[in-house]
Amino acid sequence: MVNSREIIRSGPLTIFGFDLAWGEKNRDGICRMSFPDGLNGKPCGIASSLTHGDNALLKAVKECRTDTIFLAIDAPTLAPNESGSRPVDRECSQRFRKQEAGCHPANRRLCQRPLRVADALRNEGFLLSPDFTKGNKLAAEVYPHPAMVRWFGLGKTIKYKRGRIVERRAEFSRYQSLLREFLCDEFPHLLSDEVVEELLSLAWTKDQEDRLDALLCALIGWWHLRFGGKKSEILGDDISGHILLPAER
Repeated sequence: MVNSREIIRSGPLTIFGFDLAWGEKNRDGICRMSFPDGLNGKPCGIASSLTHGDNALLKAVKECRTDTIFLAIDAPTLAPNESGSRPVDRECSQRFRKQEAGCHPANRRLCQRPLRVADALRNEGFLLSPDFTKGNKLAAEVYPHPAMVRWFGLGKTIKYKRGRIVERRAEFSRYQSLLREFLCDEFPHLLSDEVVEELLSLAWTKDQEDRLDALLCALIGWWHLRFGGKKSEILGDDISGHILLPAER
């Protein structure tokens, strides 16, 4: 019998990165990477888009025709606690407090939309886990800020989410430059992709921010599968909540 890891390496695979809006107002950033030959080959292209609402997001997933799909989602997918924060939120905040990359508290009251989307993904046959040995349709929670801290060697997080527009634009440009350097080191073939080049070049807008964050989420998923989990760290668990992170470089 062929195990899940072998299927992921050799069979057609799709990795999605979702910068998921917690509420109903904002749009979701989506990045799709398609691997016709599995992880033994390169992605045939990167697709980047924005959707609005649960139905549009789920439609993008349902339209995917590969049997093996990995979703890397920047939002809580598991939160059994009605209030307060999850153990994984507290652990992440403690580990990355110095770099200002701690988590917002996640619970069922604050995260109604992400948890609703997660339930819908369950209904589509997804397991809410980063463990690729459990199945071929997985949805894992990721968190870009500590991933950037580790990949880019940051002392503090990049401040492109808050502040005056001029400041956000400058920090976003820094984000793009650091990501370009990282891709040059680890995923150099992506730099020839037109969509990636666009995401690394356009000036800050909220839409561009969401699209670039979705690319980073997809890269976390690809990194995890590419190295068979050996260069990843999973905080928490698949009951109280997890966060998939790249390990220290």
